[in-house]
Amino acid sequence: MKRLVVFAALVALGGCESLDVEAPARRAEVREIGPSGDALATERGAAYAQAKCAGCHSVGRTGDSPLEAAPRLRALGVLYPIEDLAEAFAEGIDTAHPAMPEFVMSSRENVDLIAYLKSIQSSASP
Repeated sequence: MKRLVVFAALVALGGCESLDVEAPARRAEVREIGPSGDALATERGAAYAQAKCAGCHSVGRTGDSPLEAAPRLRALGVLYPIEDLAEAFAEGIDTAHPAMPEFVMSSRENVDLIAYLKSIQSSASP
């Protein structure tokens, strides 16, 4: 009888989120992606830019691009509305020069890079 009561209690609590072992992971994922102004998104975007873009583009608030023809990321806002780049990143950048590699980004990487780009924009010319 005691086992039946314990079993019934566990079944009754089965729908409780506190017993849902996947719930914390889902909540963490939502927090991790966060809004585009999120500090973690900006940090991840900075890391992405350093890993994927710094070979050709200046990715910081100062400095020249290693590839002279590559625009400095901090000046992209002069050329394009930064928010509009999210769609271009999602579809893949198509440029007129062959040195720009094709790349595929996850949705999170896209949000992160846009957050970072917003954080470094200046009014400087490209």
